[in-house]
Amino acid sequence: MPNHVPEKILVTGGGGFLGKAIVRKLVKRGDRVSSFSRSSYYELKRLGVTQIQGDISDYNAVERACNGADLVFHVAAKPGISGEYSEYYQTNFIGTKNVIKACKKQGVTRLIYTSSPSVIFDGRDMEGVDESIPYPDTYHAHYPKTKALAEQEVLNSTDDQLKTIVLRPHLIWGPEDNHLVPGIIQRAHRLRIVGHGKNKVDTIYIDNAADAHILAADRLKESPDLSGRIYFISQDEPVILWEMINNILIAAHMPEIKKSVPKTVAWAIGAVLEYAYKILNLKSEPPMTRFVANELATSHWFDIRAAKHDLGYTPTISTTEGLIRLEKWLKTDGQGINHGTY
Repeated sequence: MPNHVPEKILVTGGGGFLGKAIVRKLVKRGDRVSSFSRSSYYELKRLGVTQIQGDISDYNAVERACNGADLVFHVAAKPGISGEYSEYYQTNFIGTKNVIKACKKQGVTRLIYTSSPSVIFDGRDMEGVDESIPYPDTYHAHYPKTKALAEQEVLNSTDDQLKTIVLRPHLIWGPEDNHLVPGIIQRAHRLRIVGHGKNKVDTIYIDNAADAHILAADRLKESPDLSGRIYFISQDEPVILWEMINNILIAAHMPEIKKSVPKTVAWAIGAVLEYAYKILNLKSEPPMTRFVANELATSHWFDIRAAKHDLGYTPTISTTEGLIRLEKWLKTDGQGINHGTY
């Protein structure tokens, strides 16, 4: 943004993968940045970021964090496919309600909410769909259900006092990834191609995701009429899912996935494992679930023309360049991965 006037900005989940990338870019351009997370992070301290510790489900803590902010990026969330519904509900939905309420109480005028394309995933192929696609009637995982509830809460709370934009980045990856990349690497020995293996997906490199968030905030300031809108953001380059997974494994100098299993078999295994883990009260993540089987076997890529037109978003780091950067990071710093959510 030319002639940018520095602002006071809060990033919830500023110590996480996406949050930290946003924080770095904001600090670099001169904004005064605060982070709200459960923990304290050395890199944020080194950047001169004010760190506020607390739980996103604690309204009083969130209100204190929002005090004096011009803008909030609400990035904090509980991802994954395992755990109790109450855990996802408290972090993803109640936490978002707290952020909205605190923003209005403290006079914050703009809120950028990080959602997920999984909120509209119904288990079937989604090829080139846009933001008009409706929410499904049912969900097979707690994460997309609670993120959908939170997304709708943001949209319903949008008014003249609080301007909002919802972003749906898909499969964020890159150096310092603490979720997608380590998940693939750690499960590589038991991963199988699910279905025919030709399904395509969108992904987004971490720097591009952070850029899109900042563009959204700047454009919302310039054009308040964008308030209340949703945008898919991605590399704008649908790729075959299993080729992308194998490219990540190649970057980690690991063998490619070649064995396969029919989707119906993976789905049935997932259903059985979900039931068994629930009955046995196991807290670890099942190696397969119905939601994961559907995700791994279907195409899900999105039309990002709205983000291009309204936000001026264009991915600047290509997938090829991103994989080169990922390989370099995995060689040097990628062994000590932090698996915290925010």
